[in-house]
Amino acid sequence: EVTLRLHHFLAGVSNVHRYFLVPWAEKINKESNGRLRIQIFPAMQLGGAPPQLFDQARDGIADITWTLPGNTPGRFPRIEVFELPFVSHKKAIVNCLAVQEYADRHCQQEFADVHPLCVWGHGEGLIHSRREVTKMEDLQGLKLRFPSRLNGEALRALGASPVGMPVPQIPEAMSQGVIDGAVVPWEVVPSIRLQEMVRNHTEIPGSPTLYITTFILGMNKAKYAALPADLRAVLDANSGMAAARMAAVPWDERGPVVEADVRRRGNKIVTITEAERDRWAIATRPVVDNWLKTSAEKGLDAQALLADARSLVARHANA
Repeated sequence: EVTLRLHHFLAGVSNVHRYFLVPWAEKINKESNGRLRIQIFPAMQLGGAPPQLFDQARDGIADITWTLPGNTPGRFPRIEVFELPFVSHKKAIVNCLAVQEYADRHCQQEFADVHPLCVWGHGEGLIHSRREVTKMEDLQGLKLRFPSRLNGEALRALGASPVGMPVPQIPEAMSQGVIDGAVVPWEVVPSIRLQEMVRNHTEIPGSPTLYITTFILGMNKAKYAALPADLRAVLDANSGMAAARMAAVPWDERGPVVEADVRRRGNKIVTITEAERDRWAIATRPVVDNWLKTSAEKGLDAQALLADARSLVARHANA
């Protein structure tokens, strides 16, 4: 029997923990006849800070970690393409499959320090704020938490004052007035009780959407290599695209439940007009252009990476 320790940054009540990581671990345990157990440590229980999670898997502090590549800006430039404004899809299942396929093609070198079990992206991110946002002008000077570098650049291009931080820091930053709101998807809202701190929630209509964040479930390479062949086969069968499909559940299935609960609270949920969305897309286009330029300067075929990302999102659009 083998027990693997999985470490992540959200609370045990969070939707990703309950509706992806726990069912995934249980499925692996069942298919290994109880011989492969994944013990999950939420809320940074094994120590450290969220930006250290990737290296915790690399160094064996944990056997598996769930983290955001965007927590360490500039370190994983290829996967960033999905975090550009108006590239990714509204639905998580589309992004999960597109990001996983893209990572298989382009990110082996980028994630070489770990054994990637799954690489995926969430569904649409929203603006949750104390002030109502229905147009670009409403964003002027609004201090909004962002999860990764390109999300922050997009918010700045729209006139907001972006403030970067991991999700667990949002409640304290809200209470201290450091931020006026945050951009996060619906599924994470109840785990940080954001619906109690703001009354306004702004959605962007259609696809592509304003922003998403990418994730990786990475495993210590030595620990993976040391698994008995039959247990490694069980883990492999629940990695890649199989895991990516499971990863979509917290956003596509639980997200609407959270939205309905927030609506029942009496909070105001608005969707900007399509014309306004087009204004936002034009205003954030320089973020895309700058990423293409700086990525090319690093030696990446940035145009090809962006084209492939968009192609994969389109190909999986009916998933």
